[in-house]
Amino acid sequence: MSPITEVLVVDHSAPSVGQIDTAAARLRAGLLVAFPTETVYGLGALAGDRDAVRSVFAAKGRPATDPLIVHAPSVEGLAGVVRRWSDEATELARQFWPGPLTMVLERTDAMVPEVSAGRSTVAVRVPAHPVALALLAAVGEPVAAPSANRFGQISPTSAAHVLDELDGRIDLVLDGGPTTLGIESTVIDLTGGRPVLLRPGGVTFEDLRRVLGDIDHPELVAESESVPAAAPGRFLRHYAPRTPLVLVDGPPEVVAALVDELGRRGQVVGVVALAESPGAAARQLYARLRAADGKGDALLVATSVDPTGIGRAVNDRLYRAAHGRVVLDADLSTVDRLVALVELGRS
Repeated sequence: MSPITEVLVVDHSAPSVGQIDTAAARLRAGLLVAFPTETVYGLGALAGDRDAVRSVFAAKGRPATDPLIVHAPSVEGLAGVVRRWSDEATELARQFWPGPLTMVLERTDAMVPEVSAGRSTVAVRVPAHPVALALLAAVGEPVAAPSANRFGQISPTSAAHVLDELDGRIDLVLDGGPTTLGIESTVIDLTGGRPVLLRPGGVTFEDLRRVLGDIDHPELVAESESVPAAAPGRFLRHYAPRTPLVLVDGPPEVVAALVDELGRRGQVVGVVALAESPGAAARQLYARLRAADGKGDALLVATSVDPTGIGRAVNDRLYRAAHGRVVLDADLSTVDRLVALVELGRS
């Protein structure tokens, strides 16, 4: 770990060769470099360097059961990572890469097992961001990169967010400005007889179904942290502010009633307001969670968004940020439970 994390501000649309080469050299030396993608900022390490990969887990405080995503600048760059490309995987890559889609495929024996939490599969993607693509091309090797934040906490959509949590724990941050999509990639498992949507994200369920036909899409599945997960983002404790968050699955009137009644009970409640448009809500989500988390409220309340398109992914992140705490009404029994939650956090 570095006592001081260096920051290089780069032109997000046309990063300089010198800056990219500096970051690539750090990665090839086994150091950790955070960089922007179109989704969130990633924390990169050489995927084939076991010590570097282990450093990612240490810097984030990430359990070894949570696998990483391997990034490359092209399908060809994943030749030594993926054992076999199915027709489905080839077609998805053709349509959605570079882009916010991660595919879980069978891995080669050459892969560092820690990347995949010891499983025989590997999650791979080609990001759609000029800085990320330039860096990956300059490194010349696949890069494992989870989100550049402490495990379980709010994902970073700016370099400032990365430094808030990892300053002094990583070597370098490439500051390419705010990310454009604002929410993590979709993860789809293609290793079984039928595709399974493991995590909703930037490529929508509707997009995938147009290409693949029927796919399994279990909603709001939470895997145990004690067992190797099929993909990142599957644990219940994820994307979470330090302030307790509750997700309201109901109209704005329920939120207003909860805030009023909790206020009468002496509890200061912050409302995480998101745009009605799912795309805009995705871009706002993590920055607004961070802003609300810093105000000292006893409790945060957020509302589900329209579940179509990327809204499915926003609701998935809110559910996990709330640790699965969902309320449907503002009944007195509901308010009692929320007061008890706040008091438990203070004890």
